[in-house]
Amino acid sequence: MRRVAITGMGVIAPNGRSTHEFFDALVACRSGVGAVDIPDADRLNIRIAAQVRDFDAAAHFPRPRLSQLDRFSQFALVAARQAWTQAGCAGAVPPQACGVYFGTGFGGAATLEAAYDDLFRQGENRVRPMSVVAAMPHAAAANIAIDFGLEGPCMTYSAACASSAVAIGEACRAIGAGALDSALVGGAEAFITFGVMKSWEALMALALEDKRAPSTSCRPFAADRTGLVLGEGAGALVLESFDTATARGAPILAEIVGYGISNDARNLSRPEVQGQVRAMRMALAEAQRNGVGMSDVGYLNAHGTGTKVGDRIETDSIKSLLGELAHTVPVSSTKALHGHLMGAGGAVELIAAVLAMERKIIPPTAHLAVPDPECDLDYVANVARPAPHLRAVMSNSFAFGGTNVTLVARRAD
Repeated sequence: MRRVAITGMGVIAPNGRSTHEFFDALVACRSGVGAVDIPDADRLNIRIAAQVRDFDAAAHFPRPRLSQLDRFSQFALVAARQAWTQAGCAGAVPPQACGVYFGTGFGGAATLEAAYDDLFRQGENRVRPMSVVAAMPHAAAANIAIDFGLEGPCMTYSAACASSAVAIGEACRAIGAGALDSALVGGAEAFITFGVMKSWEALMALALEDKRAPSTSCRPFAADRTGLVLGEGAGALVLESFDTATARGAPILAEIVGYGISNDARNLSRPEVQGQVRAMRMALAEAQRNGVGMSDVGYLNAHGTGTKVGDRIETDSIKSLLGELAHTVPVSSTKALHGHLMGAGGAVELIAAVLAMERKIIPPTAHLAVPDPECDLDYVANVARPAPHLRAVMSNSFAFGGTNVTLVARRAD
């Protein structure tokens, strides 16, 4: 199997419009969580979310193009442009040897909700002409392929919260096997609409707003956590075989050395220790074959959504996998600051872990003031931690539907 390098990264997140702005916000504990700004917000019981505020789509796309682009595709394209530029791919990557592997949990939620509003509330007898192509989950991947002229496989993965992590892992397998030389990968989500928020309210999984400090409402692993905060954004990475990247002198930011994927096959919404452990074990076994052992992993970016059950199960999974070593590995959930980005989460959080290696500092689990006795690992509470020797990282993405994904990356030097 060929080695797989990361040569470019891009992020659009509630607390950052570039990789460096995003990571600076994580280290400084700057939260993107706040009062939700959508139509009919006054009818919501939970009125907080992590939104990409003041995003001017017209600054990125000409007006005729905007009618074809749902907000999730806009985010995907902007993040992909950042990654493509950093990797220096323009004119250097053969189109037929480069694919697109992208994830989303929902697709064009805003477009779909606007169509329903036109039909059922406004009484219109037609919807906007481009509604189908804007709303389809495949729209982000297809638009990326069109914008960059990529003629290799164009794939969309929809596995709820693990969507973009699956996309990254499957692209790694394709590159490793020699099916293609490079890929633009990642995920995007933009589903903070009235209907979606109401649906999540019905699940009773959303965090209650902290009236004193709304931005601190998401509290992974804390005893006073009350649930997750919905977020939106996109993460994109350029992956290449090492030979391809080195031949053209591309910057090699990191190497992906492990990918594990499993399914609980038990419950649509309740996570299971056994399935999570299988995914982590598979990823670590592959990493071991690539020269990275668990003792080399100096940081684990947890799924850590802030739900009562989910955080405890993930803690138990890490302890089941690692035994006594579990208490020596720094673990943090960056969702406290950018919210749960669903289909984009795996990509954005892997980027956070890779940047931790680059910057040699581990982002904290913010708002963890009240420890939970059942969640007793080293969660890097509240303050970023210098990590001068950080050389390998893990990232977990565990989804509704039972899909579990773990990715392992190491420094390239």
